[in-house]
Amino acid sequence: MHAIAPPPSSIDAALQAEYYHLQKTIEDFDGRALTIKAWSVTFGLVALVGAFASKAHVAFLFAAAGGAMFWLLEAFWKSFQLVYYARVEEIEAHFRRDPEKTLTTAHQISTTWQVWWESETWWVLARVGSWVHVALPHAFVVVAGVLCYFVVTFPVGR
Repeated sequence: MHAIAPPPSSIDAALQAEYYHLQKTIEDFDGRALTIKAWSVTFGLVALVGAFASKAHVAFLFAAAGGAMFWLLEAFWKSFQLVYYARVEEIEAHFRRDPEKTLTTAHQISTTWQVWWESETWWVLARVGSWVHVALPHAFVVVAGVLCYFVVTFPVGR
């Protein structure tokens, strides 16, 4: 015989709504991350081509610095997204009926975000920035800009 699940409480209904809101927010972050990548590629390639066309060696470093800034921006962006996963995990534990994770209050996104962000920021930022799917294409622009600068500024064999 199957146990009959108790009717959902008002806290469960509120947590369910919060959960769906968080899932939508997390998905939206991915779309915006693609926009950051598009800006980075556009800026980086224009700066690299412009440096070759103008023969302005310092412009290669400008392209590399721009790539580094977009890389940092995306690392922050992905870190912001990760903060929401902490609340999602709390809500999922609640619905698994984990006795250590039973929630008594809904609508705590901001509180969870603040606590997590204050305790994890710099470590997470460094870790996230090293993920391949975050580093690309920005790392390519940084490396290409620095290499082009050194190759053009200090040619070998001349």
